[in-house]
Amino acid sequence: VQLQASGGGLVQSGGSLRLSCAASGRTFSTYGMGWFRQAPGKEREFVAAITWTTGSTSYTNSMKDRFTISRDNAKNTVYLQMNNLKPEDTAVYYCAARSSYYRDYEYWGQGTLVTVSS
Repeated sequence: VQLQASGGGLVQSGGSLRLSCAASGRTFSTYGMGWFRQAPGKEREFVAAITWTTGSTSYTNSMKDRFTISRDNAKNTVYLQMNNLKPEDTAVYYCAARSSYYRDYEYWGQGTLVTVSS
């Protein structure tokens, strides 16, 4: 499974961005997708996740009011809509895939940088 993340960039505080993650390869073997982020000098943290079949979602509580994860099964693509961005949202955002609810994320994209200016 290969993952290609895109959509990052520079945005002003309060602005919006939509990240995309296109999956290719043995995508039928994946259970769900997730977004993670890593800010400079910090550990990687979970942002949101979604399952391919039911579209069930989960979020980190601090982000669920501003971020929305969605998927387009026909395009094997997952999106992360980010609204009301804050400087503390500045990070490299990674998408990931896992083959089962009971497994860790096994496949990772290359990351896309989001920079929010104040």
